[in-house]
Amino acid sequence: MSFSEATASSREILTGLHDVMASRTHAQAKLNRVVEIIGEALSSEVCSIYLLREGVLELYATLGLNQDAVHVTKLALGEGLVGVIAKTGRILNLDEATSHPDFAYKPETGEETYHSFAGIPIIHRERTVGVLSVQHADPRPYRDVEIEALQTVAMVLAELIANAELIDDSATDDEIARQTEAMHLTGQKLVVGMASGVAVFHQPRVNIEHTVADDVEAERARVYAAFGKMREQIDTLSNQAEFGAGGEHKDVLETYKMFAYDEGWSRRINSAIDSGLTAEAAIERVQQRTRARMHEIDDPLLAERMHDLEDLANRLIRIVSGQLGTAAQLGLRNDSILIARNLGPAELLEYDRRRLKGVVLEEGSLTAHVTIVARAMGVPVLGRVANIRRLIHENDELLLDVEDGSVYVRPSGTMIEVFEAKQARLKEKRAEFEAQRDAAPETQCGKRLKVMVNAGLREDVAAVNLAGADGIGLFRTEFQFLVSATLPRRDAQQKLYTDVLDASGDKPVIFRTLDIGGDKAVPYLRTETSKEENPAMGWRALRLSLDREGLMKVQARALIEAAAGKTLNVMFPMVSEPWEFDEARALFEAQRVWLEDRHHMLPHDIRYGCMLEVPALAEILDQLLPRLDFLSIGTNDLTQFLFAADRADPRIADRYDWLSPAILRFIRRIVRETTAAGVPTTICGEMGGRPIEAMALIGLGVEQLSITPAAVGSIKAMIRSLDAEQLRGRMDEWLAEPPPDMRQTLLDWAEQRSVAIA
Repeated sequence: MSFSEATASSREILTGLHDVMASRTHAQAKLNRVVEIIGEALSSEVCSIYLLREGVLELYATLGLNQDAVHVTKLALGEGLVGVIAKTGRILNLDEATSHPDFAYKPETGEETYHSFAGIPIIHRERTVGVLSVQHADPRPYRDVEIEALQTVAMVLAELIANAELIDDSATDDEIARQTEAMHLTGQKLVVGMASGVAVFHQPRVNIEHTVADDVEAERARVYAAFGKMREQIDTLSNQAEFGAGGEHKDVLETYKMFAYDEGWSRRINSAIDSGLTAEAAIERVQQRTRARMHEIDDPLLAERMHDLEDLANRLIRIVSGQLGTAAQLGLRNDSILIARNLGPAELLEYDRRRLKGVVLEEGSLTAHVTIVARAMGVPVLGRVANIRRLIHENDELLLDVEDGSVYVRPSGTMIEVFEAKQARLKEKRAEFEAQRDAAPETQCGKRLKVMVNAGLREDVAAVNLAGADGIGLFRTEFQFLVSATLPRRDAQQKLYTDVLDASGDKPVIFRTLDIGGDKAVPYLRTETSKEENPAMGWRALRLSLDREGLMKVQARALIEAAAGKTLNVMFPMVSEPWEFDEARALFEAQRVWLEDRHHMLPHDIRYGCMLEVPALAEILDQLLPRLDFLSIGTNDLTQFLFAADRADPRIADRYDWLSPAILRFIRRIVRETTAAGVPTTICGEMGGRPIEAMALIGLGVEQLSITPAAVGSIKAMIRSLDAEQLRGRMDEWLAEPPPDMRQTLLDWAEQRSVAIA
């Protein structure tokens, strides 16, 4: 079956279904006729419809299976192939059904003579309500065009089933729980902060009431008009100067704008209209295909691109249907916490900043475009909160504490008291930290330490002075690459680096060269190699840059020219052996000479350092130290490599404590070696931003920390209350004979000496 044949089959089926839906026969007769129409159009030997009733999938109509099995054959969610489709919401396409591990034989159906099987979820309002399946005696997989036709039919079936009142509206376990009691839900910390307000549902999706078109050309005209209006809206958003010139969020919106003008997307919607769908149904049909693809993608960046496309599709459906009533368009009346499955960056920008206090998402990620924009807006965001849209009501009171990874729904009096008390304490702490902003991080024993910040956005640089930090100990240059649809040009890179250096003034900035690849893939730097099983330990960071030499040369020139007349600090990530550092440094030096020969202004000094994240480097560090100007220990990657514990795996990420004697002994050995060699060493990573962990690091001899800006105040307060010399002696004793609980031992020691562990 060709694409045109699939479109013709879809149109033939939809025409037949239109007549069935308009007929006055009862629901069972309609479904019986539906399976006949589909079977005839697709030359299918079996076509069956299963509906979800009271939590069980029931065979409601069939062509090809025994009629005696109708209303008799039943499958639990997750049972058999049909049950798996209903539970996961995903398509199955098998040339041999019995070979699938979830195959369940039901003798009353008489299906033993059929080998091939394809099943499509029937989805109504984002919920699977049934399954449409086809079978053949010949063992062959169904072609993509056939699956496309079945997906189109399943969409129309959802409308028919809903109109026939066959949707099972009985409450699920989650909905039973959604009453009036207080709840505490947890999620992933995306943008840290605290906020309170009423729950407001973003509601970006429109319920599609009619799926079969009466006039295809009229539907096409509606889509063309909607595309024009949507593109006008996106152009307006991308031209807003909300945050001043430039910024990574601007790159995000340019990528978003690119999708709005994508001809391939509009062409697929046109093809869906050709099959006989209404404009709204055609847009939704294309999006169902996108969602199915998204489930198969492990690449977080590409998945994020898919989310942007979904945002645009929701916007397009609202325009074409005339239902523009999102919470943003209707306006926020009170302080509000926005609830959504996911958000696109442009959708977030439409909200009133005075009323929008926070966001809670069912999905979301740290590198999501909406997270980048929310951070620039200063809006706290909690992600990965399972079933949030089912567990709460519109206008429920919410307390959002992203620092704790929590949202409190319909809070009790006790919850409110605890929340308000924490807010009050944080306000007091902020006032204390603000008062000490210009105070040096000097210990009680007179040791001046350095507290620097990690950054990755142009806007982050302002935090250096606001927090009273000593500079930027880690500027992640990859952020500019992660939010861009194409490889950032040299002039764009240079402008970013120039802006960062200018904003930093006399305070140092350490630029880490690109750490992309592996689990931070970008679509314009893809390889022909197979998917990496362990991306964090794969083709990434310096390994990628040395392999793609042109990439590093462009970044080197951009950095060198941006630092003209200043000191340039360059740090190479993921160094495993000295030769990698040597090659990277030689590449930078070659670019410096190239620019010098052409009479470009140069930095008055270039200092070269590297990150120690790979444990192997510690074993040969003595060979590398004479060539280093500075060293940074990346505790995030180092810890996962030392313990063979993937920090992206929630089952393992928190299993190993940063205060384990193993990691502390390892860091102490490195610090002693670098101190003896006179090489300044900085701790970069979350470990240094936690007061008790930072205290332990200082006890090991660490004198420089680079941490998140929000942690600077509490770390400086801890340092100023600490006698570092006294602690170092105790740390040596504890590491010689580790106590049963190192964390508690350190906490007790700090409490006894009034060390400020916030």
